[in-house]
Order: sequence, then structure tokens, then C-alpha cells
Amino acid sequence: MSTTTLDLAIVGAGAAGLHTAALASERGITFEVYDDHARIGDSWRERYRSLRLFTPRRWAKLPGMPLDIGFFDYPTGGQLADYLERYAAAFDLPVRTSTRVERLTAEEGRFRLVLSGDREVVAARVIVAAGAHHRAITPPFAAELDPGIRQLHSLDYRGPEDFADGPVLVVGAANSGTDIALEAAAAGHRTTIAGRDPGQVPGRIDTPIGNLVSSIFIRRLRNTTVDTEKGRRFMQEHQGHGVNLVRNHLVDLDRRGVRRVGRVGRVDDGRPVLEDGEMLDPATVVWCTGSLPRLDWLQIPAAFDGNGRPAHERGMSTGAPGLAFVGLPFQYSAASPTLMGMGRDAAYVMERLFSARAAALAAA
Repeated sequence: MSTTTLDLAIVGAGAAGLHTAALASERGITFEVYDDHARIGDSWRERYRSLRLFTPRRWAKLPGMPLDIGFFDYPTGGQLADYLERYAAAFDLPVRTSTRVERLTAEEGRFRLVLSGDREVVAARVIVAAGAHHRAITPPFAAELDPGIRQLHSLDYRGPEDFADGPVLVVGAANSGTDIALEAAAAGHRTTIAGRDPGQVPGRIDTPIGNLVSSIFIRRLRNTTVDTEKGRRFMQEHQGHGVNLVRNHLVDLDRRGVRRVGRVGRVDDGRPVLEDGEMLDPATVVWCTGSLPRLDWLQIPAAFDGNGRPAHERGMSTGAPGLAFVGLPFQYSAASPTLMGMGRDAAYVMERLFSARAAALAAA
């Protein structure tokens, strides 16, 4: 097994990982970035094809390179994927694709990463930027659905060809859920969307005025930080729930003939039942019920809290010195897991990890 020694290992070559890598490159430290996808940006290429982000062009770019779309445009998932790939190439960032981190441990003040391909890395510091959406969340009763009902999670949905013939039930009424419900209705399926009303952002973002006004909303999200009472309250209210509808409005669902109902509470005789007792008979169920990061490879018990979540302050691990995170939900602000907020978080953890005092402690 070959072994490489580095100042820094970055896990994940998405937007958070590449933003962090650009800062590492500026500092002239020895580092590598590891991603298990075959191409940079594949995590976005694997999302549903119609996906469009809510982040305007000026907020979506990484340092030093504009995003080549219209001034008032919002990037699609595919456009962002290609942009990330071009960005890594333009700045010659040392990204190792098709490289899975199988195990990360802490040993004698250093970190050891066991990689696919019979390779290991010893690093003084590690930043985990592996993304927050890898493990699908579905309710326990999903396993009780009749096998004849096609079911999939929004993480696995690509386009209308994934629907079986007949009615479609989308469970989860936030942004992904409404995107998929509208697409199902447009494809000719009788469509029902179930879930709590998350509220909606006023106005239309896909207009020049809406695009400019969205900057006000973005700044509010960036300023909603966990070190303020308002930010802590926002985090508690939104933990585990989708944010307000941004692009889609309830009237859009109504105009397309999408039926809106309450929450699915159970499954009886293989069919979903609403909390009010109504039984539904879909041919396809799409679970838009959230997702979690996959961190089972991070085998440092002190890195987690009692609920199995990373234990950190503004991304700096509280139990494993030298370990940090970028891209976590509410890492510092409501915008932390988005293109709008992760850059500030990346700069913070890089400064904390590589300040003169941190470097002296690591060398001791």
C-alpha cells in the first residue's frame, strides 16, 4: 500500500470542497482533494434533469472565475456541474476522482485516510466537504407499501420516465417535491402532493426584478447566524424541515391540477393513508422527505455528538483537533449549506486550521 503525507486532505470535490481547495492553493500548502465520482460535478449531474438552483449567477460563482450564464439567470444542475469541472481544471486543483475515502481515523496527532485503490494518506489536517445529501430519509412505513407501487426517493429521481403509468403521489411539499409534482402533472399523470405547507417566498425570482430582490433575501439568510438569538430560533424552527417555496408557488400547483393534501400518516393494506384517514391509490410514490450526509467512513467517535451529528463550532470539530467541516446545514448561518454561504465558512475554517498558532501546534 502506497502512503502519501500531506498538510491537508479535503474530502469531497463539490462546490464546498473546491472553494476550500482554492483557499488551500493560495496558501501554498500541500493538499489533495478526494471524490468518489468519476467526474467533478457528478453529484449535480445525478440530480433530476430539470433542477434549477435558486442562487443567482453573482452568488453562485467560486473565487476567481465567473459563471458563464446570463446576468439574470439561475444555473441548472448540469450547468453548475460543468462549471465546477472547468474551475478545478482552470486552477489546476489536485482533485483525485474515482477515489473513495473508505476510512478516516486519528492516530498520534495525525489523520490516516484509507482510500480505494490500495492507497493511504497521512494528513496533519482534514476538511470534510462531502455534501449533506447522500442518505435518503423515508418514513418507516415506506417498506409496507404494496410491491406493485413503484417508489423512489427524490435523490434517485431523474425525469418523468421514472413514473409508472397511473397516478403519482409526491410525499413532501417543499421545493424538490413541488418541482417533481409539477413535472408529473405536465407529463399527464394525475398528481397528488402530500405534506405540510412550508410557506412561500413572495414574488417571482425568475424575473429581472425578482432576481435583484433575491439578493436581499440572500443577505438575510447569510446574516441569520447561530451566534444570534434570531439565528438559533430559525435553526430550531427549520431543523429537519424544508425551507419556504422559492420558485414554485401554491397557485402553480393548483393551475396544473395538482391536488394538495395533508401528511401521509401510515400504510394500510399496502396503500398510503393520510392523517385524516383518506386512503390513496397511487401507481408511483416519490419520497421527498429529506436526506442526510454519509459519514460512516469517519471513524473518529469524538467527532460526533450524542445524536450522531458532527460536533463542531462554526465547522471546527470540538472533539478532534485538526478536523473541520464545510457545507453542513446551519454550520454558521442559514446559508451555510448553499453556494451563498459556504465560501465564508471555508475561509473561517482555513484560517483557524492554518493560522500561525495552529501551524505551530501542529508542528510541535
